[in-house]
Amino acid sequence: MPRSPEAPRAWQRMLSGRRLDLLNPSPLDIEIEDIAHGLARVARWNGQTKGDHAFSVAQHCVLVEEIARHLDPGLGRAERLAALLHDAPEYVVGDMISPFKAALGLDYKAFEKRLLAAIHIRFGLAPATPARLEVFLKKCDHLAAYLEATQLAGFAVEEAERFFGKPKGLEDEKARHFFRLKPLAPNDAAALYLKTFRKLA
Repeated sequence: MPRSPEAPRAWQRMLSGRRLDLLNPSPLDIEIEDIAHGLARVARWNGQTKGDHAFSVAQHCVLVEEIARHLDPGLGRAERLAALLHDAPEYVVGDMISPFKAALGLDYKAFEKRLLAAIHIRFGLAPATPARLEVFLKKCDHLAAYLEATQLAGFAVEEAERFFGKPKGLEDEKARHFFRLKPLAPNDAAALYLKTFRKLA
């Protein structure tokens, strides 16, 4: 009698030894070290940036948390942690550029949201980001994209403003000096991500 075909494998083995079920992710199988390691090796802008190293999603997440803190110095620990984790699902799915995500449709977004909910639960946050915070983090994300686009990805200021909006809140000299971007080697980016997480967790 012929063997019935096995169901396709739907889990990924992490360096921690955890096996993360991609279709039904459990918070128990999520480790911050796996997230930091993975995000530090995923390139923003599909790697089309200046420098000796790619600008990683790990650095982008730290940048978004720093921008959130800059815009709202009274932001609580949980909100700042949500900022740091906002792209955490990309340690599994990679960083797909927005036009490609749109082409894939809602199933991809639902998958990403399910994984982010599991990550939130693992680290003591509400499964879904509150709507008001989500809007604020999207603004910070756009500001980070503007900085990356103009400093690293070769965008002219006018072009970046058209896609990501004017960088309101980052115009002062202190902000311009603080938010100078330098891509880090993967191990350094992972260490920076973990250091930021441990300050907040």
